[in-house]
Amino acid sequence: MKKIIPLLLILMSCSSEKNNQSTDFITVFETSNGQQTATYEETISFYKSLAETYDEIDIAAIGKTDSGKPLHIVTLNPNTEFDYTKIKENKRIILINNGIHPGESDGIDATMMLYRDIVQGAIDMPKKTVLVTIPIYNVGGSLNRNSTTRTNQNGPDSYGFRGNARNFDLNRDFIKTDTKNAKAFSVIFNLVQPDVFIDNHVSNGADYQYTLTHLFTQHNKLGGQLGTFLHTQMMPQLEEKLAQKDWDITPYVNVFNRTPEKGFTQFMDSPRYSTGYTTLWNTFGMMVETHMLKPYKQRVEGTYELMKSIIEITEAEGETITELRKNALSELLAKKTYPLQWTIDTTQSSILQFKGYEGNMIESKVTGVQRLKYDRTQPFTKDVTYRNYMKPTLEVDIPKSYVIPQGWWNVINRLELNNIVMHQFDHDTILNVTSYKIKNYDTRKQAYEGHYPHYNIELETQEEQVKFLKGDYLINTNQRGFRYLIETLEPQGVDSFFSWNFFDTILQQKEGFSPYVWEDKALELLTRHPKLKIDFNLKKTYDEDFSNNWYAQLDWIHKQSVYYEKAHLQYPVYRLE
Repeated sequence: MKKIIPLLLILMSCSSEKNNQSTDFITVFETSNGQQTATYEETISFYKSLAETYDEIDIAAIGKTDSGKPLHIVTLNPNTEFDYTKIKENKRIILINNGIHPGESDGIDATMMLYRDIVQGAIDMPKKTVLVTIPIYNVGGSLNRNSTTRTNQNGPDSYGFRGNARNFDLNRDFIKTDTKNAKAFSVIFNLVQPDVFIDNHVSNGADYQYTLTHLFTQHNKLGGQLGTFLHTQMMPQLEEKLAQKDWDITPYVNVFNRTPEKGFTQFMDSPRYSTGYTTLWNTFGMMVETHMLKPYKQRVEGTYELMKSIIEITEAEGETITELRKNALSELLAKKTYPLQWTIDTTQSSILQFKGYEGNMIESKVTGVQRLKYDRTQPFTKDVTYRNYMKPTLEVDIPKSYVIPQGWWNVINRLELNNIVMHQFDHDTILNVTSYKIKNYDTRKQAYEGHYPHYNIELETQEEQVKFLKGDYLINTNQRGFRYLIETLEPQGVDSFFSWNFFDTILQQKEGFSPYVWEDKALELLTRHPKLKIDFNLKKTYDEDFSNNWYAQLDWIHKQSVYYEKAHLQYPVYRLE
């Protein structure tokens, strides 16, 4: 098998010679008494100075971003080993992603202080856990500094913008990979191969007492023993540890413009999102969502304590985490089907002791209609239904392999970025394969992150012989990237490459007919093929629109003939069962 090696990797580690002069490394956040967040330049400068001073820290630039500036990773390892393959032999890795939405800057400042406090001894140095952080993922957005775009947010004084240098929301780009940022992230993730992933955010869909909320990967979707451990061990341990530190936390409050006490549903993180992407690699993932109405200082301190708690859990449960992740792939491959689409399981739910504020509908002085108003003088603790169980609504049989013609380089390139093992045919090859025809689909009417994604996709399946050319790609599913392959190459996947418009050229018919010429050939076909004529007449009888549309009738006959092009609606990724 041939392993495609990403060409994006540009690794520039800092000098191994360290300056051991003592320094406090006080952050902008601290000198401003929690009112300000560090700029991009201040953040990178902080980590470079930290790496120059402490042997346990290394900073490297990997790839480019749409802004033209590089993406960095900062690694903290007490034994000063920064070869990730060697690290994985006996340690766990936590990857922390900050500034994916730079206006949500809590994690940027919290992680700077976390690294400093660990190397300076204010926090115990983890023995079996290595930290890797992306200091600011959305560099372009961070450079677009302002004080107004986070309309509801309570600090800091200024911050970055949600869109990147090309106005992409990077937390929708982990599969389609339109940005240089996402390409670099794929390289980083597959280089580091983290056991645990944390993505720091700020959010507000309702008002409540909590500063911290967690958005763990949906446990049913993670599946198997991994999902069970996440749901019954990791999440409860985090909640308990934070409660002991007087930091209440609740699951992410997934509501908009209504009160949470009526109940809410766990967010389903599909692969377009960071934790949905990391799930494809059997990594334990979570987003931290602090509450934007709480003071900035409080939010940063809460994020800091949460990350400390995750380190403690990873230290204590490290061997279990390694074993579960090691067994996850074989668990999946032992199954015959893989779930692609999900819905709420209404037969199961959890009850939260939720700490909120009373909310009422009152007349708006702006619009004159009813509006929601929370009353912070009326806090409450109530039982709230949390619908955190999901069940699959669509499953597909797991193939042994996929075959992709080399002409679809846009897809091949993304597989390469994710270290998918592929083999190119040495000569032209005829194979018996399963193929898909796109039977029906809907498309978004408005642009979404540079695309018009498809959904409600229906397929026709058939077995056939197909000739593949020398250089086309055979991809076995029995590999580390198994989930990534299924989710991206099965067209009905929520974030499949088909859904994201990568195969849209097959949706347009390239050849047609001139009616005045085709009329005679169509008549000849109906005369020579009695069954075709019967089907044609039945369709005219029972389909009024069809019977009143002469062009649709000629087109129908054309599509039943050898003259109709085979490439139209033919999905160009094939399955070997």
